[in-house]
Amino acid sequence: MPASRRFPLLLIGAFFALYVIWGSTYLAIRIGIETWPPLMMAGVRFLIAGAILFAFMRFRGAPMPSWQQWKAAGMIGFLLLACGNGAVTLAEHAGVASGVAALAVAVVPLFTLLFGLMWGHRNTRLEWAGIVLGLIGIALLNLGSNLQTSPMGAVLVICAAAAWSFGSVWSRYLPLPPGPMASACEMLVAGAMMLVGSYSAASA
Repeated sequence: MPASRRFPLLLIGAFFALYVIWGSTYLAIRIGIETWPPLMMAGVRFLIAGAILFAFMRFRGAPMPSWQQWKAAGMIGFLLLACGNGAVTLAEHAGVASGVAALAVAVVPLFTLLFGLMWGHRNTRLEWAGIVLGLIGIALLNLGSNLQTSPMGAVLVICAAAAWSFGSVWSRYLPLPPGPMASACEMLVAGAMMLVGSYSAASA
């Protein structure tokens, strides 16, 4: 297939993944928490996905992660999934609409640039201008949203964005397992953490 023709297909696929797969995650969370405790729903989801991916990677010949790699994956899984996705799940349970949660988490690029400064990354003026423009758009889209009537939900969404951003930047400097095995380990550890959190909340 010619490169010029392959590029639009990749671009279309990227937009499909962004708007349909990624965007529908928040709607799926909204549907799930109607019948499941929020952290239990998220924990089961990641444990199943992580187990399937882990088994597939081992079947394909991927080496068993070392203890150092498990620890690194656990820390990133805690930040990205347990804190990031888990906080969004709790925010929707607190009354934040799925569409509003998806828009609010769009502040991730801002946090990513800020946390990048901790590792010496210098951002260009064009990057900052893009972030400012995006934040203005997010503010306009969220005018009159139910974030105003759910302060705790708003705090959870912002904390989720910060945790995801910090984990994303930090992951570049940790000895994670190679390839998709890192995602598998992160989901397994984070899923177990959220199940423990759900059990602790139910027992309290």
